[in-house]
This record gives sequence, C-alpha cells and structure tokens, in this order.
Amino acid sequence: MIRSSAVALAALLASTSLTSVSMAQTPSSSPAPAPAPASGAFATSDATDPYLWLEEVEGERAMEWVKAHNDRTFAVLQGDARYEPLHQQALEIVQAQDRIPSPGFTHDGHIDNFWQDAQHVRGVWRRTTLDSYRTATPEWQTILDIDALAAAEGQNWVYKGATCLAPEERYCLLSLSNGGKDAVTLREFDSVERKFVEGGIVLPESKGGASWIDKDTLLISRDFGPGTLTDSGYPMVVKRLKRGQGLDQAETLFTGKPTDVSVSGYTLRDADGVVKATLINRSVDFYSSETWRLTDDGALTQLQLPAKSDITGLVDGRLLVSLKQDWTAPSGQDFKTGDLIAWPLEAWLADQATPAQLVLRPTERQAIEGVNVTRNRLVVALYDNVRGSVRVYTPGDGEWAHTTLDLPQNVSVGIGSASEKDDKVFVSVTGYLNPSSLWLADAATGAVDQVKSMPAKFDAAGMTVDQHEARSADGTMIPYFVVHKADMPLDGSNPTLLYGYGGFESSLLPGYSATVGKLWLERGGVYVIANTRGGGEFGPRWHEAALQQNRQRAHEDFQAVALDLTQRNITSQPKLGIMGGSQGGLFMGAMLTQRPDLINAAVIQVPLFDMLRFHKLLAGASWIGEYGNPDIPEQRAWIEQYSPYQNLRAGQPYPEVFIHTSTKDDRVHPGHARKAAARLEELGYPVLFYENVDGGHAAGANLRETARRLALEYTYLSRRLMDTPAQE
Repeated sequence: MIRSSAVALAALLASTSLTSVSMAQTPSSSPAPAPAPASGAFATSDATDPYLWLEEVEGERAMEWVKAHNDRTFAVLQGDARYEPLHQQALEIVQAQDRIPSPGFTHDGHIDNFWQDAQHVRGVWRRTTLDSYRTATPEWQTILDIDALAAAEGQNWVYKGATCLAPEERYCLLSLSNGGKDAVTLREFDSVERKFVEGGIVLPESKGGASWIDKDTLLISRDFGPGTLTDSGYPMVVKRLKRGQGLDQAETLFTGKPTDVSVSGYTLRDADGVVKATLINRSVDFYSSETWRLTDDGALTQLQLPAKSDITGLVDGRLLVSLKQDWTAPSGQDFKTGDLIAWPLEAWLADQATPAQLVLRPTERQAIEGVNVTRNRLVVALYDNVRGSVRVYTPGDGEWAHTTLDLPQNVSVGIGSASEKDDKVFVSVTGYLNPSSLWLADAATGAVDQVKSMPAKFDAAGMTVDQHEARSADGTMIPYFVVHKADMPLDGSNPTLLYGYGGFESSLLPGYSATVGKLWLERGGVYVIANTRGGGEFGPRWHEAALQQNRQRAHEDFQAVALDLTQRNITSQPKLGIMGGSQGGLFMGAMLTQRPDLINAAVIQVPLFDMLRFHKLLAGASWIGEYGNPDIPEQRAWIEQYSPYQNLRAGQPYPEVFIHTSTKDDRVHPGHARKAAARLEELGYPVLFYENVDGGHAAGANLRETARRLALEYTYLSRRLMDTPAQE
C-alpha cells in the first residue's frame, strides 16, 4: 500500500491546531498597505537589522532576553485571576481519558494507538483487537511507554511515529525527537518482543526519513555530512543501507540539487505488502516534484507525471494520482487541476503512454480533502462549500461507480486508517458544535456504524453556526463560519476571535474544539474561521490564487472578513481579536501592520515575520515556492510590500499583542517571533512574549505545556476583549 511520502510531510508548515449581501471595501474603509521599505531602511539588510543576535537560537544573550520576557509575561498573565481557572480547565481537557483513541489498522487487523494523558505525558504506543477497540473499555497492551523510556535513558524524548516493515510489521523504525524537533533519531524496535533490537539499526539525529525495502535493506535520506543537505536543511541524497553498514558505507542512489526542498525514497506496496515499485521523490520546490523509479539493477527512470501532482494510492493494481495542474498526459488525454486519475500500474510502468482513467473531477466549489484505499476500494473525502461527505469508488474498466456513505450532514469528515485485510475504514465526523465521533465503514457494502463518540466538553446549548461571505478587495467572495450563542446581540458588543491560516493549500474545516468551546465560547465569546484564498477549501486553484506575487490577496481576504464582521454588527474594533500560527502568524503580522484599526488583540503563534530573511532560517528555503525568493529583485519587491517585520511603524494604533514561539522549533525559526517583539518594543509598543524552551513547531512537547499555552492565550484574550471598557 502507498505510505505518506516523507518529503511532503517533512516540508509542510503545520498550523497550530485548528449570506446577506456583503459590502465591498472602499478607500475610506480599506486604506492602502504601508509603502514598501526603502533601500537601506530598517532590516532590509543584515547591516540595518539590529536584532540579528536574536537569531542565535540558544545563544547566551538571546536566552537571557527570552527569560526576561517570559518572566514579565508570566507576571502579567499568570497574575491575572482568570489564568488559574482557565489553566485547570485546559489541563482537564487535554489530559482527559474520555477522548477517542485514534485507531490505526495493522496489517493483520489489530488496532494501534498512541495515547497521552496525565499518567502518560509523553505517551504510550499500545495495541488491541478490533473487537476490543469497539467496546467502551478496550483491553490495551503496551508496546512502548515513552515516559518510561525517557526516564530510563535520561532523555527528553518526544515520540514522532514508527515505520514498520510490511507485511508482518514486527520490525519498526522508531522516530524519537529531542524536545519535539523535526529532526529525529531512528532506532529499530521489535514490536513483538517489545524492545529495541539488540545490535539493530540506529540512525543518528537528522531531518529526513527511512523506508524498508526488506528486513536487511533500507532507503534512507539523512544528513550524511557536508554537501548532503539542501539549502532548506532537508536531505539531498538518498542511499541504500544494508544491515550492518555504517552511513559512510551506504550506496548512493540519487542526489538532488542544493536548491531542491528535499529528496526521499519509499516503496509502493500492494494490499499484501508486496513491493510493486521502489520510488524516489525529488521535491524541486514546495509544490513541484519529480518521481523516479529505481529498478532492481539500480537503474533510475523518471516517471512521466506532472510536476504538480501526488501519488495517493494503489488499489486493485491501479495507481492513483491527484493533479494540482492542468496536464496533457503522454496518451494525449487532457486533465484538469484537481482531477483524480488512475492507471493500471504494471501496464503504465511498461508504457507510460497507457491511457489513464478519470476517477473524479471536482466542481469549482468542491475539493478533495482526503484519499485512502482499502483492500478493494477507493475512499474519498469530498467537500462541497466547506462541508464534507465520503464517497466510495469501485475500480472498473470504464467509469468507476461510486456511492456516498450514509453519514451526518453539514459537518467535517475525515478518512482515517483503512484495512489491508478487507474493506473496513475508519471515518471521523465533527463540527463546531458536534463532538467528534468515529465511525467504522465497510466500503464494500456501504454499512456504517458509530463506534466511538466524544462527550460534550462544553455547554453548547443555545449556540449556533452561521456561514457568511465577505467581498474581498478584488470582488472575490470569501466564506467564513461564525460560532456563537443564538441570542447574540447585533450591536458590535461581542468579544470575537477571528482565526486564519491562508497558505500551503491547508483547509480550515469545521471541527470540534473542546478548548475553544470551554475557554471562549462558553464564556460568551464568538469564534470565527476565515476560509481565505491560499488554503485548499476549493481545491488547488483556491491556493494558487494567493501564491507568490498574489500573496496580498489572502491578506485582503482576511481583512475583508474582519470588515464584514463589523459591518454586520457582530463585533467592533474594541472587541475583535485575531489568532493564527506559523503561516497564520504571518497572516497576523500582515493584519497588524496593514489594518491595526480593525483589531484590539492578536495572538501570534510560532510566526513567520521577517520575510526578507525567511529563506535563510532553518527550513525557510523550502517555502520559496509559496512566497517567492527575496534574493530575486522582482520577487523581493512584492515580499517587501507585506513583510511584517520591515513594515512595523511608530505612531500606529497597534494593540498590545501576544507573541509566542518555541526554542526547539527547527522548522520556523524562533528568531522571527523574538525580533518582532524586540522591534515593537523599540517603537514603544507594549508586547507580551513567551517562548517555550521545548515543544517543536507545535509548541507543546507534552500535555502540561499545551495547557499552559492555552491558558496564557485565553487569559490574554479575556483581558483585551472581555474587559469593560476594552483595553485600548
């Protein structure tokens, strides 16, 4: 079966997760963004940036600065009487035992799960049978206790998953991260004996991955020393490692270029675990890639696939590919962006002019949000106007017949683990006010059965969800959801939190958040989610509309939603706050520098902020495909227009912001957040800044840290948006 490509996962920015007529913006309500910085202006070069020293991740001076700011922020926010109750509520939620254990089918039909709670802060890998899992109290057997391992070895281990050798899946490569970094150490683990293999495979800490070819052979993409990493800091070389060899003895199979994002290798297996092809992925930029086939004699052949496409599965001997661009195949067939197509694998590998089958072509308001395969069926999560359904397709020689599973309507659906033994597949169902539930579907018969459901974590009585649209600056209608109490007064008095991300084709779909519900909605807050361009809510074209030189469109979309909220009298400037992380942190910075007059609070999480240097920091070069290259004058010009760090100005109505990041984040450099705070303070603005010394990009190495971060955020939002009069 197809497994997730390591290159795609390694590069992704993770978000910190989760109609009436709209008025067009006018010059009076939508001022132009600040002019781009002039040459020689603040931070347009290393010589004009006084805060480069804050990019020394664990430099002594930088860490002293971090500690001083943490102490001040703790004094302010933890000193607020609301902090401790919010902290206790967050802790109860994140450590709750009544969460749904996320199930993963093993090849033989057992169920694996990774679980964290108050007793297992770092987590435990455990296993049960499907029948036991379906009961209220499954009988779990522990495979590995990460807390016990960390204590025994005196290490700050964070579990990052396991790759097991099909079909038996006894031997696994365990990924362990120091403090939550993307870089991991790989160690061979025996899941039957439940111990590390004595004298087994150990690969030192590095970004990258490893895939099994057989018990004694791996495809590895790692840091092999000088000249083996791309400019983005990801592997540039794929090697074949035999058991007993050192890294220096491994055979080099493929070498990319320094300008690539990364390269990786993986095996394409059928439902019985038999290798059907050994493939190497060369990610040329964040969205364009090449796929090469490695034959048994070591020869490499590039497969004729469009640069913007993903291999998404193998079912009934047919290779499934999702297209991210219009494309004319070698067969002469024309396909469209968003199409899902299939080839008979063996025939196509022998002759790539073999005709493909069109499986699914979404409409302009539809998007494929998930694809998985059971032993005999294709399962697709298809969204229409940001509402989900699940289709099951049966492979055929002509048009593939499909049915729709009988699941709740007007919600989000997610396709989970699928069985290789039969046609069972897990499907999750959730909505803003619908506690998450887990369903077991039989893709062959269409039967569905709810096997788990979450109890309500907040009082949603009297609450409702509306979907509106706002008109962006270029006239495009931008959908957004509003979650609120039904008796909400339309007088602009409602404390409102507007969340956005707007990049990397990442869709913000309806979902149940116990923490948002308990810490915000239940206390009278309004929660708004903007489905701006740059995301994937309407497929690849929705994303591409805000790429590179068009990035400002996404910022204008977010601003349009903020304006629409005030025009509908849902909220007003003193009561409106914004939140976003990673790429969403850049979103927050753009709103802060372009339309501070619309907001009174901003939670800026693990952000990108200095967009003239993003490509020089950690994994930043991998995102040139999203933003452009600041070293190219034409592209630098459009990036300068919105880069928040350079566009911060004195004398603006900036609210006091809350910025947080993580020292151990080896994806988005903590220097972005640090320098943003330092520059704001230099300009005379109050800033709350917090840096978690562990945690990685998700900013939470363990559940206790997650609870603290949540309590800090919602204490800050309470102070800014719920106090009367509002803080100005």
